[in-house]
Amino acid sequence: MSTPSPLPGLEHVTPVEEPRTTRRGPSPDELLEGLNEPQRAAVVHAGAPLLVVAGAGSGKTRVLTRRIAWLITERKAHPGSILAITFTNKAAAEMKERVEELVGKRARIMWVSTFHSACVRILRKEIAALDFDGTRYKSNFSIYDAADSKRLMTLVLKDLDLDPKRYQPGAVLHWVSNHKNELRDPDEAAKDTRNSFEEAYAAAYANYQRRLRDANALDFDDLIMTTVHLLQTLPDVRENYRRRFRHVLVDEYQDTNHAQYALIHQLCGQDLEEGRPVGDAPSELMVVGDADQSIYAFRGANIRNIMDFEQDFPDATSILLEQNYRSTQTILTTANSVIKNNSSRKDKRLWSDAGDGERIVGYVADDEHDEARFVSEEIDKLVDTGDVRAADVAVFYRTNAQSRVFEEIFIRTGQPYKVVGGVRFYERREVRDALAYLRMLVNTADEISLRRVLNTPKRGIGERAEACVNALAERERISFWEALVLADQAPGLATRSLRNIQGFVAMIQELQSMVAADERADVILESVLERSGYLTELEASDDPQDATRVENLAELVAVAREFSDDPQPGPSADPTEVEAGVVAVGLGDFLERVALVADSDQIPDAPDGEDVGVVTLMTLHTAKGLEFPVVFLTGLEDGVFPHQRSLGDQLELEEERRLAYVGVTRARERLYVSRAMVRSAWGAPSHNPASRFIDEFPVDLVDWRRTAQAMTRWGRPDLAANSPARLGAPTAAGRHNFSAAAARADVMAKSKPAREIPSLDPGDRVLHDSFGMGTVVALEGSGDKSVASIDFGSEGVKRLLLRYAPVEKL
Repeated sequence: MSTPSPLPGLEHVTPVEEPRTTRRGPSPDELLEGLNEPQRAAVVHAGAPLLVVAGAGSGKTRVLTRRIAWLITERKAHPGSILAITFTNKAAAEMKERVEELVGKRARIMWVSTFHSACVRILRKEIAALDFDGTRYKSNFSIYDAADSKRLMTLVLKDLDLDPKRYQPGAVLHWVSNHKNELRDPDEAAKDTRNSFEEAYAAAYANYQRRLRDANALDFDDLIMTTVHLLQTLPDVRENYRRRFRHVLVDEYQDTNHAQYALIHQLCGQDLEEGRPVGDAPSELMVVGDADQSIYAFRGANIRNIMDFEQDFPDATSILLEQNYRSTQTILTTANSVIKNNSSRKDKRLWSDAGDGERIVGYVADDEHDEARFVSEEIDKLVDTGDVRAADVAVFYRTNAQSRVFEEIFIRTGQPYKVVGGVRFYERREVRDALAYLRMLVNTADEISLRRVLNTPKRGIGERAEACVNALAERERISFWEALVLADQAPGLATRSLRNIQGFVAMIQELQSMVAADERADVILESVLERSGYLTELEASDDPQDATRVENLAELVAVAREFSDDPQPGPSADPTEVEAGVVAVGLGDFLERVALVADSDQIPDAPDGEDVGVVTLMTLHTAKGLEFPVVFLTGLEDGVFPHQRSLGDQLELEEERRLAYVGVTRARERLYVSRAMVRSAWGAPSHNPASRFIDEFPVDLVDWRRTAQAMTRWGRPDLAANSPARLGAPTAAGRHNFSAAAARADVMAKSKPAREIPSLDPGDRVLHDSFGMGTVVALEGSGDKSVASIDFGSEGVKRLLLRYAPVEKL
């Protein structure tokens, strides 16, 4: 569908048609080259909604990128009229890069992003227009992750005086998340309560949402729910985005939940209940997915979205991609044999012309340590042949707890590895503390971040002082930060606590002046760590864990430095405005990128040259969308995989089987499967039978190196002997040399050139770029550390670091 320009929001970049004799981009034959017939049909399809059922490894990314290129070059679609949704930032970046290789730089103004990033982009522009019970969000809202949400819910439950043993924050948040994924706000959730327990949950939900609004913050579920609410309640905004996005493409459609499903319908101009167009002709919709790979029901994903696509869109076309370009036929035959045991699925059989390849290798271990030893030894053998690098190998398990024994054995044998998932880098306490400082500098209404750092490190501001400030905030109906600034008015606040609070406020205001002056993200971060005393406290500690925390903070500074050296707009930046050069990149963009990072975006990159890389350890859920030459599928025991809770539930058992199908189809060349006869669970030995999925493997395709009958030996060799315990090389960026002194030196070296500091005296009149006219109240410090307290009338008294403040003496 060709769309006339200009499109809404793209007027300033609409290309001027110029006569040309040379063709821009690849020819039709070049775009279709190397595609099989079903893939070609998907690329050239026009008109009705299209469902592409893409089996594992069937080249769906190639189909998506070629289709986008086809839309731009052959159907003359404006790149800015294309919205492509993926499930990871990594997949989005790869898709955008591949399209740019095909059609050139004009592809940069497409929207290719995750659901959450696309919603953040819309909300940064539009959220101020939404009214939430008389309050409005500002565009610089914070994004709360799971840990922030849990911290806030803990405060909410405490406020409601609910027993923390009966009402656990995690359980309440899970209940709230389910309601948000179904687009039910607190009032709707309260109507559906069936007992006093759920009534308490509903009260917590309402209080939680109020506290989020007060903090100018949204949690991850809010990002999508609020965007849907915005499009439903503001017709002009909805029509603007519908007219802009004439081509909508969604990857991994089987993993969408109800809220994401509703968002797609709003953007495509389809009435969610009636299935009919609303307003103008609906946008072209193409969804790609595979019901056999739907494995995220625990996150709210609804497999019915893809199963019922043809009912939702009666005029839809379906195309089936069955040819696999990843795995050997042995691996595919095994996957087909397992998944066919699921009922009510559409028949699909993966096939490959790559040949049968190696048989699957099976191993029955005495216990989990023996299983890990077998995996380590096999990896060593494969690497020694020279055909396989450590980076080519992945070890999959059902739950994060299973990684511990692999880590222990790998450390003993000197096998370099990386665990993906589990305790992520950005979830470590010291990293969260540092990011909390940065977030409250950008958004002082962010009470969760502010309270986290108020007495971190310890600065004599205890719970009683915090309660006094909170009482002032509630009495005056002001934010917690504003109450801190006015702490001298807080009733019952001890003189010592007041002095400490005023010192904290002074430090934050100085740091805020650096943010306002668009200082580099790494300079601001190092200034925070040094001026707050956080680094100094860790360095003075004798705890070896604190030395590791210093290294982790150095790693965070390295991330910020990398960002500052090559500043890239955050996910919320409109690509059109980025290309037009009107986006100013700052600390907020850095924080946004950190907030939206995902487990699967942390997969180790392929090593260069002679570097053998590291083995990747991860759960099966994290492995979705990835592929490795060699895969070890471990823990195949009933009660482990499939998981214990699924054994009595047919629907959950089918989801576990889909998870097994995903695990098998990640392997390109070699697949190993293993189980343990005895496995420790909660400190006691547990004897689990073989996984029922093993019985579904074709008998003739599995080569069992060791069977249950061979279990005669309970002792294991001492793997520690003659094996240096090496954890792999430390990361770059000189982590071990990081210190408060180094941070100070780096700040001095990298800071922006100082403004000319005006010579001021109390009583002088000044003009500030943002706050207007003001009167100098007090001065302290000298040279680069000169700080002025200036009364700006209605804007209040501001404490400004003069080397950064845009102040002119009158």
